[in-house]
Amino acid sequence: MKKLALILVVLMSFLSCKKETTKKTETTKTIQIDSTKVENPLIYPEEKNFKSLRQVTFGGDNAEAYWSFDDKQLVFQSNNAKWGVGCDQMFLMNADETLSDSIAPPMVSTGMGRTTCSYFLPDNKHIIYASTHLGGEKCPEVPTKENGKYIWPIYDTYDIFVADLQGNIVKQLTDEPGYDAEPTVSPKGDKIVFTSTRSGDIELYTMNIDGTDVKQITNELGYDGGAFFSPDGTKLIFRSSRPKTEKEKTEYKELLARGLVEPSDMELFICNADGSDLRQLTFLGNANWSPFFHPSGEKVLFSSNFESEIGFPFNLYMIDIDGKNLRRVTHGKTFEAFPVFSNDGKYLVFSSNRNNGGTRDTNLFIAEWQD
Repeated sequence: MKKLALILVVLMSFLSCKKETTKKTETTKTIQIDSTKVENPLIYPEEKNFKSLRQVTFGGDNAEAYWSFDDKQLVFQSNNAKWGVGCDQMFLMNADETLSDSIAPPMVSTGMGRTTCSYFLPDNKHIIYASTHLGGEKCPEVPTKENGKYIWPIYDTYDIFVADLQGNIVKQLTDEPGYDAEPTVSPKGDKIVFTSTRSGDIELYTMNIDGTDVKQITNELGYDGGAFFSPDGTKLIFRSSRPKTEKEKTEYKELLARGLVEPSDMELFICNADGSDLRQLTFLGNANWSPFFHPSGEKVLFSSNFESEIGFPFNLYMIDIDGKNLRRVTHGKTFEAFPVFSNDGKYLVFSSNRNNGGTRDTNLFIAEWQD
């Protein structure tokens, strides 16, 4: 959920520096006589799951877009300087609109601090998101390298808030010392899963929609985060690092003590919503992250660079929840991540560097999905 949040929270340094943005125009689809084929310059020939594809943002780093429960709107984070923000803030858009690179959509966060990981609540009138604004109005610094390795900051000023769609905070859900972020909501509308350092490690927790009944879900050394519920709310899929050697454990603890984590070696884990039956799903190496359940609940879509020898590209892959039938879904040359299916299962929103005119921009795309 980072991101990168985040990225944002992306795993490659090529997202950290922007070049001058060139003018871009939206590309439209053309349906061939054979209705099973779609000619669209945004779609690579191998991407058979995309019946259509449209780009909906143009400029900056745009990521972690999540659907309202009625699939009519999306909430996402962006650091688009043309929208008057210095670091990630939360924005709202209609699912059928295409945004301008210079005219900002409604901001639904405070505009202070840094935010990450917004998500709609079941009433479609409120969102949750994590923000550092109580720790300071300015954007916190973002370290990106530690001894030549990519790192993520785990800001201890992050807390989770509820806001209405006008950007008014109506409730603070967490108030513990340390990092509380990466919240997502069960499709059943009853639970929130989030990541916290309140135990001294980076673990997963669940709570009721109103913030009550907090329960710890994971308890092994390593970073557990970016969790999502299955469509029926009975399972969780998430990314995790699991340091194994004494050296790896020491390095992990030393970074964590400084509010940092190295996300370059992560695998996917799956468990029941109460934390039982925890098991590792992928054994691919490199970084496997931003997982999201397929509408069937029997497969998971995720981002990975496991086929890369130099750290990128990142592409989207699908795997069954029993660990079988791994296959590649996207065929980008740089970065594809944060896939999220609409609640009706018809559409997929994700972040990509495709069609960015050679800049560092990461934009949102919405695909009409076909299995």
